[in-house]
Amino acid sequence: MTDLSTRVRQAAPALVGYAAVRALGLLVLALWSATRDKSAYTLLTARWDALWYTRVAELGYGYEVRLPNGDIHSNLAFFPLLPWLERLVAAVSPLSAADGGFLVSLLASLAAAWGIFAVAEHVYGRRAAVCAVLLWAVLPVGIVQSMAYSESLFTALAAWSLYAVLTGRWVTAGTLALLAGLTRPVGLAVAAAVWAAGISSIVRDRGAAPGDRARHLRRAVGMLLAPLGAAGYVLWVGHDTGKGPLGYLDVQAGWRNGFDGGYAFARFVGDKFTSLPSALAGLGLIVGVGMVVWLYVVCVRQGQPLPLLVYAGVVTALALCASSYFGSKPRLLMPAFPLLLPLALALARTRPRTSVPVLGLTAAASAVYGAFWLNGSGPP
Repeated sequence: MTDLSTRVRQAAPALVGYAAVRALGLLVLALWSATRDKSAYTLLTARWDALWYTRVAELGYGYEVRLPNGDIHSNLAFFPLLPWLERLVAAVSPLSAADGGFLVSLLASLAAAWGIFAVAEHVYGRRAAVCAVLLWAVLPVGIVQSMAYSESLFTALAAWSLYAVLTGRWVTAGTLALLAGLTRPVGLAVAAAVWAAGISSIVRDRGAAPGDRARHLRRAVGMLLAPLGAAGYVLWVGHDTGKGPLGYLDVQAGWRNGFDGGYAFARFVGDKFTSLPSALAGLGLIVGVGMVVWLYVVCVRQGQPLPLLVYAGVVTALALCASSYFGSKPRLLMPAFPLLLPLALALARTRPRTSVPVLGLTAAASAVYGAFWLNGSGPP
């Protein structure tokens, strides 16, 4: 208990700052939505993917929508952990499944912020850790962290799994990776990070004297557990649909989503250069992708631990190389928090009279953008 209270006190500035940023975002969203006669709560809990998760919680799997062009949108595309938690909340409280999704996301976002703090503090120290959490909070699409989406839940599980890997808690790391794999397809990135760390540890141990067998067993168990969540759900979908082990890919194809190495995204960006206004948007996309790649290169040069590099690399590759839903890419990149660590380290080295105004203005801009976004096109 003493150790837990100490950890809470250490993380408190980051968590309070994170909560303040998210509260600002929700306040601006509520005010903006009220001026447009819209419900901010509906935008957070009953639109886009949130509605699909609620349907899974209430109706189970098997619901699908057939579009006029023949595409089939099946709710099998959505991994089950968030709907399971929504159903649990609805079963043990007077809240609805949609309310449960909002509650889970709020709590998970705090857990994610704490996990990011723990990882960053372990690697770069407390000051950089606080900055990392605040940078994650003020991302332009940070409002998604407060939606009944799975990003916050996934990031929480991923961050704590990575922290467990970094601190040698293999079974915990594998268990959390398993749960992350039940949350989103990109849970494979967490499993890959656990396996990369495990293999690296095995290679190091080969050149050393025989060590603790119990530690080796825990490492093996953690590595075996890590991919079971994602693999189990994908195999179940294949069995349920009768389309074999990779049937999940057919489900995603019904949404016109897949992995093509970035070809479709490159064509999407290239098509922007047909007129001046759209060309500016295309240039902005190129700059954004370039910045993401540059940040990853800096992460490598700064010698981030291997699990963080593998995790961030896989999340980034899957986000940028998906063949559809191009407007979702900033949201899909949000769990790749190790990319923020170079910026957090740089910000931690500045004086508070510089870092505080920068973070404050960025938080305000993020809140305004989030309100504008959800009252407009919103996250696809």
